[in-house]
Amino acid sequence: MDVKYHYLEKYFGYTSFLPHQEAIVDAVLAGRDVLAVMATGGGKSLCYQLPALVFGGLTVVVSPLIALMKDQVDGLRANGIPAATINSSLGRGEQKIIERVILEGRIRVLYVSPERAVQPFFRSLIAKADVRLIAIDEAHCISMWGHNFRPEYRRLRVLKERFPAVPIIALTATAIPAVQDDIAVQLALSNPARFIGSFNRKNLTYRVVPKARYFPRLVAYLAEHPNDAGIIYCFSQKATEDLAEKLQKKGFPALPYHAGLPDAVRTEHQEAFSRGDAAIICATVAFGMGIDKPDVRFVIHTDLPKDIESYYQETGRAGRDGEPGDCILFYSRGDYGAIRYLIEKESTDATQKDIAYRKAGAMLDYCETPGCRRKFLLAYFGEAYPDERCGACDRCETPVKVFDGTEAASAVIACIRETGERFGASYVADVLAGSTSARVRENGHGRLAAHGFGYTRDQWLLFIQEMVGKGFIASTGGRYPVLVSNGRSREVLAGALVVPLTEPRPEGVVASEPADDYDEALFLRLRRLRKVVADLDRVPPFVVFHDRSLKEMATFYPATGVALLRIYGVSEGKLQRYGRRFLDAIDRHCAEQGIGPERRSG
Repeated sequence: MDVKYHYLEKYFGYTSFLPHQEAIVDAVLAGRDVLAVMATGGGKSLCYQLPALVFGGLTVVVSPLIALMKDQVDGLRANGIPAATINSSLGRGEQKIIERVILEGRIRVLYVSPERAVQPFFRSLIAKADVRLIAIDEAHCISMWGHNFRPEYRRLRVLKERFPAVPIIALTATAIPAVQDDIAVQLALSNPARFIGSFNRKNLTYRVVPKARYFPRLVAYLAEHPNDAGIIYCFSQKATEDLAEKLQKKGFPALPYHAGLPDAVRTEHQEAFSRGDAAIICATVAFGMGIDKPDVRFVIHTDLPKDIESYYQETGRAGRDGEPGDCILFYSRGDYGAIRYLIEKESTDATQKDIAYRKAGAMLDYCETPGCRRKFLLAYFGEAYPDERCGACDRCETPVKVFDGTEAASAVIACIRETGERFGASYVADVLAGSTSARVRENGHGRLAAHGFGYTRDQWLLFIQEMVGKGFIASTGGRYPVLVSNGRSREVLAGALVVPLTEPRPEGVVASEPADDYDEALFLRLRRLRKVVADLDRVPPFVVFHDRSLKEMATFYPATGVALLRIYGVSEGKLQRYGRRFLDAIDRHCAEQGIGPERRSG
């Protein structure tokens, strides 16, 4: 057996690779620098953890968050792989012990922060420890064209300068082509092998729902998913606390998480979520890259994300185990004002601001697109989706109805012209919806013929977006986009063109389809056992076994250790550590339910 397959099954419990994993592993083992862009849940960590076993020596992983390092180290140790982390949470004595075992060659995978990785002392340490591979996780942070630029990442090129013969693998889930190029340049990668996986998370369903009166709809959704873990993202720290408190009063186990909480409280809340003691986290974007929990069933945004990359990465926290996940965004165009405030506050660099505004504009376009949301997301990342309808977004779940929207389109064009072609979509929609705001009154636009034309503001915004996309009107783009008429607009007003528009849809949130068939009673029993075992080991439940593993156990009823090893994610280390307790639980369930040997895998 090929050594990589031997290690794959022995230490990780898998018999095959996910898409791109094997090719990436082969390139790393051949000593090449690698740039890998793979969707969340695509198995990025295996691409350096498996070569670490084959190479021997030391593999250094640069990772941005302590919590993420801890989860990764816990998972490796559970699989029998010696791993450690050096970070600011360690005391000097603990750090000295880890440094000693590194020099003794007893650590295979070492996690460090980018700040630590570039320190001269650390580079000298790993030079003495036979470093064989360097992995840069969340590599998009190195690029000013990315959505989460971190200046300290720019200094990581010193690793290539110090260890020119050591292969570097840079990994990220979100990188448009410009960011990919910048990563390779900034890390000084030598002719890197590039692997760009699909951004299509087939198990996720995307929905955008009008934000007005969102809380009752949110409560109704959560009531339909009482046993599911989920993350609810809010724009501000106060909003996370207010929402968590309101949900608690409704009986939901929700906790807040944001950068303003004391470190101990943040750690406590994150661990409660990882352990399953709190099913719901209400969080700002501070709760992001550190989440390695595979069984998150829903990610909900109550406010507009600042860009597509952030949204894609945050929704990517759902369904990392391959099981279905819901991604719901409660949308109001009014949230764009908060995004604009943040852009102005966070940067004084004109180029950075222009990039941020373009990205925020793309986020608005996603929310207001009349077409398939999956197709839009994939196109943003440079990937074509072959079908017009994905069947797993709110635009595709029910048939699109198109009507003759020439009258509505004429009203939009007339409004743009009558207001002097000086305003953006939000203001034009306000006028068309009959707004009596101070701005509309001051401009005298309440007296226009197009004022109060019969649709809601959100519906007018959708019409405007669709008309821009089809070329009936134009948007100037830039920081403050302005709508203008064009040649096709004149044809519409002259009656020479018919404008098909998408009929407005009813508001609401639709639940996911039920999961595959398995013995739900046994699955719940195994989940309870997993929680007990995890608490005893002081690790999150998913470190013991993923939900997918438990569902396979509840499908095939393994009766022996050999049969248990055939279950997804059951390694030899986990069989030795946990196997007997789970086999005993399956035996008891089968005896109670009269499930005989003929139905059990042996």
